[in-house]
Amino acid sequence: MDLFASCSSSLILSLVLLVICRGVSGATFTFVNRCDYTVWPGILANAGGPGLDSTGFELTKGNSRSFQAPTGWSGRFWGRTGCNFDGSGQGSCATGDCGSGQIECNGAGAAPPATLAEFTLGSGSQDFYDVSLVDGYNLPMIVEGSGGSGTCAPTGCVTDLNRKCPTELSVGAREACKSACEAFGTPEYCCSGAYNTPTTCRPSVYSEMFKSACPRSYSYAYDDATSTFTCTGADYTITFCPSLPSRKSSRDSSRGTTDGSGSGSGSGSGEEAMLADSAWLASLATGDSTKTTLSSSALHSTFIAAATTSLILSFFYL
Repeated sequence: MDLFASCSSSLILSLVLLVICRGVSGATFTFVNRCDYTVWPGILANAGGPGLDSTGFELTKGNSRSFQAPTGWSGRFWGRTGCNFDGSGQGSCATGDCGSGQIECNGAGAAPPATLAEFTLGSGSQDFYDVSLVDGYNLPMIVEGSGGSGTCAPTGCVTDLNRKCPTELSVGAREACKSACEAFGTPEYCCSGAYNTPTTCRPSVYSEMFKSACPRSYSYAYDDATSTFTCTGADYTITFCPSLPSRKSSRDSSRGTTDGSGSGSGSGSGEEAMLADSAWLASLATGDSTKTTLSSSALHSTFIAAATTSLILSFFYL
């Protein structure tokens, strides 16, 4: 009986430690720049929540950078373009500027129009994520979840809406595309006042244009049904200007990836190894893809399962 009790206690303790180990690790967010120009990602954690290791940074063409987020983290990411910063990090951006006057956004959000990736990480439960055009659009972006369980569908907007933007919504030399709310400010377009419910606020001709081009992205405030996605225990890759979908395992071996401290290098000739079939990207543009990819989270989950099985078998053979 003492042997049985001892083995049972050891098994339970080991399982608890394995679950806790996975739980505290949260998710890894990896930013990838496939644009033909430098992008300055901005990061805004929700009020009262923990921050990441940066609130804004420079991401040159072909580079990537990763950050670890704790469980329960929530916030948004976006890409700033046309930025001009001096040697001390002071300056501003043509689109997505956060108004801090610095590379770091320091708790400030994006000035619209800006394409947004929004996340709420679960604490042992589902993560929720989306790509939103409610505040307008400034560059293509996709989000891919990898290594998690559940649907974990990719989402985003791969279409260059700046080229298709109506004149009344266009910013500068087609640098960005405003939302109708930002352009006209009326309650009907902003889902405010008498139009602040799903029943009274309906898609406009402008939001329907966004939705047609990017079926999986939020096009207006109450566009939840086709625009919010879930996954459990995943890592996430946010790619700017995706020309073809990525495979994170290929990226890790072929692209210089940095951690939250900011050290790292570019991708060089490894770009070709990252490319997957173009049919998947086409299906994302039409809202018909459920492909998931493999990451270190999947390997971690496999390790947990193997360790658990080993513990159970050792218990029975004692």
